[in-house]
Amino acid sequence: MTDIAAPTLDEELEARYRARSLWLDTLSEPLTPRESLAADIDCDVVIVGAGFTGLWTAYYLKQLDADLRIAVVEREIAGYGPSGRNGGWASPGIAGAAKAYGCARNDELVQRALHETETTVDEIGRVAAEEGIDCGYSKQGALTVAMTEPQRRRLVSNSARTYERGDIERALSPDQVHELARIPGVVAGGFTPHAARVNPGRLVRGLAHACERLGIVIYERTPALEIAPGRVRCAKGTVVADTVVRATESYTTELPGHHLSYLPLYSLMIATEPLSDDVWESLGWRDGLLICDAHHMFFYSQRTSDGRIAIGGRGAPYQLRRPISEAHENAPDVFERLRQTLRKHFPAAADATITHHWGGPLAVPRDWSMGINFDPKSRFGFAGGYSGHGVSASNISGRTLADLVLGRDTDLVKLPWVGHQVRRWPPEPIRFVASRAIVELLGEADRYEDRTGKPAFRTRLVQPFLAPR
Repeated sequence: MTDIAAPTLDEELEARYRARSLWLDTLSEPLTPRESLAADIDCDVVIVGAGFTGLWTAYYLKQLDADLRIAVVEREIAGYGPSGRNGGWASPGIAGAAKAYGCARNDELVQRALHETETTVDEIGRVAAEEGIDCGYSKQGALTVAMTEPQRRRLVSNSARTYERGDIERALSPDQVHELARIPGVVAGGFTPHAARVNPGRLVRGLAHACERLGIVIYERTPALEIAPGRVRCAKGTVVADTVVRATESYTTELPGHHLSYLPLYSLMIATEPLSDDVWESLGWRDGLLICDAHHMFFYSQRTSDGRIAIGGRGAPYQLRRPISEAHENAPDVFERLRQTLRKHFPAAADATITHHWGGPLAVPRDWSMGINFDPKSRFGFAGGYSGHGVSASNISGRTLADLVLGRDTDLVKLPWVGHQVRRWPPEPIRFVASRAIVELLGEADRYEDRTGKPAFRTRLVQPFLAPR
């Protein structure tokens, strides 16, 4: 009998990291961790977190000041968290509403903010092209479909709520929707050209390599035990720096004193095997087009660069103990709902094999509105609360934090989310009850609307726990 060698630690870690998402599993590069921090060091800027927010911040800082000594410390590997697991939507709109940011009566500021979310989509594509990051970037816009009259009303209403979805630049009839994708049962649609598909795993890993080429040092498998102005203490060393940036987003809730900063909710995804040309012809789905619907518990999907359908949605229940855990990434009822959504909206792919399912935590502040903060006295900054809009929001945060750190008086530092202090959630079990109620009531509202074609007013019961409008 041939002996089978036990896997090494590196092999075990590689398998664990690849299991986090389709995007990480299909990377051609090895996922062997970079070196960990092994001693005390000093630098100009230390950033905690090697996801999109941390890496974009490091990248733009170095672009603006090549002499800066920048270190990034990461508990796992670059892209391990939601940056390597999301739906791959680079799209306009930011979580929250003008009321939450205190600018509901300032139409000029609202439009400036919206315009920034639109141009950010192009900025991501520019950097990907300039740095040679092969992330499947394709700017073909986003289609939102309404399957019932209540969904159609929400779609029209959302076109005016510029932060959440961005402006719907074009309302579509069912026939016009079918020119973009043949989705049966569509009542209406909305389209924005300001959206692009990306492979987020390739984008975040490529961004890490771009940072290293600029001279930024990334320490992986290096948990930050204490984050404070002027220093970050890790297990085997402390980083002393003039400037500290916390870029931990949903994982902020695991830091001492920050348990209630966000509600860590899981968004889950499935992906099919690569589909044949005949299936794509039957679907009539334009390559690169992003598609979502107007349910309360909406789905989001993309046609991947290797010919799969990747589709995701909310609904994984919040867990009172250990709200963030790899164990929560497996929710069979949510995966089954996503399979049913796939069969209903994309019937030509109904028999396709599901090759991957995964999930990741997103950070939801009490008012569902992101914040970018920097104190010039303590030289401490942070950003987060993207509520699922992180691909674009993190790029805005990275550029804004770079300007704030360097004291640059730019348009970015005057946008409404700069200085926004996120509201903390109430203590347990109130947060637990609220999160479960949100999921249950919104899911029941969708089922009622699908069954009756009438709007479900019961959503008002959870309105106090949703974003202000």
